[in-house]
Amino acid sequence: MREWTWSTRLVDLATDRVQELDSPSGAASHSLTRVVLQLRVVTRTSAAPELFSQAVTALKSLRPRPELELGVVRPPQRLAPWAYAITAEANGPADVLATGRLILLHDPEGQEAWDGVLRVVAYVRAELDAELADDPLLPTVGWSWLTDALAATGAAYTALGGTVTDTSSARFGDISGPARTDDLELRASWTPLSAELAPHGEAFCDLMASVVGLPPVGVTMFSQRQGS
Repeated sequence: MREWTWSTRLVDLATDRVQELDSPSGAASHSLTRVVLQLRVVTRTSAAPELFSQAVTALKSLRPRPELELGVVRPPQRLAPWAYAITAEANGPADVLATGRLILLHDPEGQEAWDGVLRVVAYVRAELDAELADDPLLPTVGWSWLTDALAATGAAYTALGGTVTDTSSARFGDISGPARTDDLELRASWTPLSAELAPHGEAFCDLMASVVGLPPVGVTMFSQRQGS
């Protein structure tokens, strides 16, 4: 399973539900530097808070579909006093590969931008074919994959925000690999309203499935049927 290096943009997602800019009214902006400086140093006790333990247990209970592989990795250490992270990798019917990470953050004292004491951060990246990558509606569709998944699983949340980015890279000269690659990246974070995170984890799994073009569980694609 691939390991992803998280950029400083994850800090922005985990602490700001909507990016704010300096305005003529004098409202303070939530710059990345300011957010990092406000994170306090925390000395952990031996026992995790009960709310955090319940949330982690809920995520550990996930049973993904066969095409999706989950794993546990070390979470970021400076975003919140308590954190837990899982990775995901999915393969689609057209050999589309998607990788992702879901991070649970917990600050017993809460953070203003979260509107709560728990925060879920999701990151998904997938390789796309050129035809799909050229669709101008791709970012909107990609975001709907997340919101539809959260709605379908009944996940209760607030303060949802994020970005969808499609990028194209061309190779020139003596560099191995395809001449062009197209990728979709989705970054999002939201505040769950309780420690019952199973619906949130299921939504993340459904998002991964949508990104690689997997049909709903129990539905067989026509091209995969016997005798087709």
